[in-house]
Amino acid sequence: AERVDAQAAAQWEAAQQRQAEEAARKLAAERAEQAREAKERADREAERKRLNTFVPPVVGSYVSTGYRTGGSLWSSGSHTGIDFHAATGTPVHAVGVGTVVETGWGGAYGNQVVIRMADGMYTQYGHLSSIGVTVGQQVVAGQQIAVSGSTGNVTGPHLHFEARTGAEYGSDVDPIAYLRTHGVQV
Repeated sequence: AERVDAQAAAQWEAAQQRQAEEAARKLAAERAEQAREAKERADREAERKRLNTFVPPVVGSYVSTGYRTGGSLWSSGSHTGIDFHAATGTPVHAVGVGTVVETGWGGAYGNQVVIRMADGMYTQYGHLSSIGVTVGQQVVAGQQIAVSGSTGNVTGPHLHFEARTGAEYGSDVDPIAYLRTHGVQV
């Protein structure tokens, strides 16, 4: 009888051990799944922030000519963008995530880059002395895309920056307001 009791106790202890091990495996699997889900959420949030981060096109500069400034310098009678003070050779950066849709000579804009932004808007960078991106290239906020210059219709070196609803001339919006809606103070 004692032997049967000892055997039953050993079997009961073994069953308890198996149950404890199974519970530990389930708990470890649940924790691993929770950690994987937390990492996925963090990765999605980081990607959302990356896509929504904007920077000024020129670091440490200021707006030297405002939007809609009137005058005979512009064929439309007013300035369709803003000018950032920038000596020739100053690095020019993409203001946000997007795809380069145009590069090269842009008439009065001189050498230019046009980017279709992740939010569907277009940004244009004009009067460049050198272009460092190609059509179809993906860019991120802060990535150098060109260097400033004085090509096209200019009175001196600077960066001409526009925000547009479409890629073509005439669809301009206030670039300062556009940048500010994305957290950039200019």
